[in-house]
Amino acid sequence: MLLDKSSFDIDCEKICKSVENFIQDMVKNSKTKGVVVGLSGGIDSAVVMVLAVRALGKEKVLGLILPNARLDEAFEDDATKHAKQLGIEVKKISLADFEDAFIKNIDKEVAENRLALGNAIARFRMILLYAYSNYLNYLVIGTSNKTEIKVGYITKYGDGGIDFEPCGDLYKTQIRVLAKYLDIPEEIITKAPTAGLWEGQTDEGEMGISYDNLDLILLAIEKGYTKDQIVEELQLEKALIEKVEKMIKNSEHKRKMPPILDH
Repeated sequence: MLLDKSSFDIDCEKICKSVENFIQDMVKNSKTKGVVVGLSGGIDSAVVMVLAVRALGKEKVLGLILPNARLDEAFEDDATKHAKQLGIEVKKISLADFEDAFIKNIDKEVAENRLALGNAIARFRMILLYAYSNYLNYLVIGTSNKTEIKVGYITKYGDGGIDFEPCGDLYKTQIRVLAKYLDIPEEIITKAPTAGLWEGQTDEGEMGISYDNLDLILLAIEKGYTKDQIVEELQLEKALIEKVEKMIKNSEHKRKMPPILDH
């Protein structure tokens, strides 16, 4: 079997209906009233927002825009514009005070560590999402995709700490297909994916691999291809396949509940 972009073809109508039913069931079974979604201005949160609105109605979806104080506002502008098009309520809360207090009260070496600060910012966002979900009796809906989850490109107890993940079984490539089907604005679809944690940060730059190649490698691994077969099939360096395997292995703890000692 050849692996290429066609390997990610999906029945968008069927997928959308399945996701919408899932969202409806999660809210109904939890006896909650709606969902809170963190809006980054990126493709993943845009797709989830649209599907949530289709599933529940605009009055039961709250969008929170939680900008990193040190970044360009272009991303949040896209999120605001899209949310307004859908008619959902949106609240924008700057993380500036959270970041300043964190930096002021923690050891300088920790505050200057880009990864530590970036993960803290992701967790500040989750604190705010859950504050509103508690107040409104809503669920926090996740916006991660299968690609990110597989390689651990999520912050533990940050964007990885949610009540349910409607698109967590769709590769990034499939999210892009779904975005076009759902008429997500082109400027959101085409922008470089970023977690918005520091200036110039992009998903692909930080991971050191394009989503196109990453998805193909992950799909090949899922289908049981050996490392040599993947190299031959995709014409990629073996080191890149080994890099992805290492990412999967090292992030296993993010996909499991914390271990409990059984006495």
